[in-house]
Amino acid sequence: MKISGHRFLALATVALATVAGATVTTTSTASGASRWAPAESATITPGVQMMTKGAQCTGNFVYTDGSGRTYVGYAAHCAGKGEATDTDGCSTASYPLGTRVSFVSGASLATAGETLGHGTLVYSSWLTMHRLGTRSTNTCAYNDLALVRVDAADVRKVNPSVPFWGGPTGLRTGGLTEGDQVFSYGSSSLRAGITALSPKTGVSTGDAGGGWSHNVYTATPGIPGDSGSGFLDADGKAFGVVSTIAIAPVPGENGIGDLAKELAFAQAHSGIGGLRLVKGTEPFSGLGG
Repeated sequence: MKISGHRFLALATVALATVAGATVTTTSTASGASRWAPAESATITPGVQMMTKGAQCTGNFVYTDGSGRTYVGYAAHCAGKGEATDTDGCSTASYPLGTRVSFVSGASLATAGETLGHGTLVYSSWLTMHRLGTRSTNTCAYNDLALVRVDAADVRKVNPSVPFWGGPTGLRTGGLTEGDQVFSYGSSSLRAGITALSPKTGVSTGDAGGGWSHNVYTATPGIPGDSGSGFLDADGKAFGVVSTIAIAPVPGENGIGDLAKELAFAQAHSGIGGLRLVKGTEPFSGLGG
């Protein structure tokens, strides 16, 4: 659901195969909060608009590694070269690692918005599956995570807290139950800069593929440009990344890739030592900020 010619992704219905052999970790900000910009003044946060070769997506969460580098995640298909319906990461071409990505605010159909900073694409699950020769239909369909390393000069602008909601408080490693409440923050340029429509809450409509995919329905569904944005559970734990929008059977239902499994795959195959999710400096509240 990147915006590139206003195209929509179709919802894939196959499940991912299990990824094993990696330990998923998070890092607390309690002892290192001073590393981050204050939440009220930070400009690069979860929910930031990200531009790749003219295609707009939304950042999900902030990550770090054993060397202290800073990353913002989004969907791997945001750097894909295929059509909007090309959701198979093993057969769709992507821009290479090293591709430059811009962090932007206020982009819409009428304006390119304000450039906040820059980064470099350093991990793509799609490119990694190409390299590994992955052939599992399920893995190829749903493993949809990419990481952009923030330029050193722009790290001072980063805060890991999700706007409006706060958190994440950690990483959820289990599935969702139908009816569980969920929270997100999307920044599609199709909303014409109306930020009041960015915070979203809704419910899980059930897991698929043994927990590799979570279907959710929110009052304002994710739309093109929201791709890559993160989802939180009722405890503020990060559980997923917006990957697809359904045409049927439930129009407007979003397919959310399981972040714990996607991150485990990245930890096993990215070559980024000590890769982990960063918790927010701001407390989570389901009532919003």
